[in-house]
Amino acid sequence: MKRSLPAVTAYLELTKPRVTSMVMLTAAAGVFLATFGSIDFVLLFHAVIGTGLLAAGTAVLNQFLEREADSRMRRTLSRPLPSGRISSSNALWFGAALVLLGTAQLTLFANPLTALLGLMTSAVYLLLYTPLKTRSASCTLIGAIPGAAPPVMGWVAVRGELDVHSLILFGILFGWQFPHSLAIAWIYKEDYKRGGFRMLPESNQGIGFLVLGFCLFLLCVSLAPVLTGLAGGVYFWSALIMGLVFFWYGHGVGFRPSTVAARRLVRVSIAYLPLLFSLMIIDKV
Repeated sequence: MKRSLPAVTAYLELTKPRVTSMVMLTAAAGVFLATFGSIDFVLLFHAVIGTGLLAAGTAVLNQFLEREADSRMRRTLSRPLPSGRISSSNALWFGAALVLLGTAQLTLFANPLTALLGLMTSAVYLLLYTPLKTRSASCTLIGAIPGAAPPVMGWVAVRGELDVHSLILFGILFGWQFPHSLAIAWIYKEDYKRGGFRMLPESNQGIGFLVLGFCLFLLCVSLAPVLTGLAGGVYFWSALIMGLVFFWYGHGVGFRPSTVAARRLVRVSIAYLPLLFSLMIIDKV
C-alpha cells in the first residue's frame, strides 16, 4: 500500500490539480448563472466533473508532448515525466482515458454540444497552442481560447446553446488570461528560454501594450453582464472597483515590468476571477 502512494500522487500531479480546480470552479459558475430557479445538482455534478476530467486529461497530454522541454526547465524538472516517476506511455494512456471519460460523461449526462466544446477545447490546446509555444509569442492568443471555455461549457450544459451571455463569460476569461499568463511568463522568462518556449513579446513595450490593453478589455467586458441582465447594481460597482484595482497592478507590469510587479499581478489575478464570478452569482440570486 505504501509503495502505491507515490505512484498515485504522481498521477494526481500530472492532472495539475490547481489549474483543474480553477477550470471546475468556472464551469460551475457557468451552470449557476445559466440556471433558472432551482439548481439541478445532478447536472451540476456531471457538467463540473466531466469538464474537470477533460481539463485533467488535456493537462496530462500536454505534459506528455512537452516532456523533453520540461526536463530542461528548473520549474518543471521535478514533474512526473521528466523525473521518471511515470513513463511516457503510461502518461499518454492516462491522459487519453481522462479525455474520453470526460467527453462520454458530458455527452450522456449533459448534452452533445457541451461535449463537442470540450473536445474542441482540448484539440486547440494540444494541437495549436502547445506546438506554437516554441514558435511564437502569439501562442498566448491561441491558448486564451481553450482557457476561456469552461464557463461557456457550464452555461451550455444547462441551456443547450450558445448565446450572448455565454460569449460574455468567454470574454471575461479570455481577457483575464493575458495579464495573468504574461506575468507568469515574465517571472519564468529565463526558464522558458531554457525550455525553448517563446512566451513573451520581444520588447518590453510589446509586453506593456498587451498587459494594459487586456486589463482595459477585461474591465469593459466584466461590466457587460449588467447590460444583458445577467447581473445587477451590486455586481456592477464591485466589478468596476475590482477592474480598476486589476488595471492598477497591470499598470505596474505594463510600464515597468519586473519580477516583483509580475508576482503581485499574478496574486491579484488569482483572487480576482473566483471573486468576480462569486459576486455575479450572488447578485443573480
